[in-house]
Amino acid sequence: MSLIKWLVDARKEQGLTVRQFAERIDESHQFVNKVETFQRKLNVYEYVQYCEALGLEPTEGLSFLRKN
Repeated sequence: MSLIKWLVDARKEQGLTVRQFAERIDESHQFVNKVETFQRKLNVYEYVQYCEALGLEPTEGLSFLRKN
């Protein structure tokens, strides 16, 4: 599983649409869509912001980077 897939799965499990999540993190839905379709990378700040908005622990997601 990839780090981005982990974030997407968490968003979907919480019942959030791309637009709803984009509002939560004060970004455009195009931004979220590009991240989730691997057209744009997240920087560290954005990653932490994404995790916090989903109630995820950022260090947990980093384990995916070690596996790949």
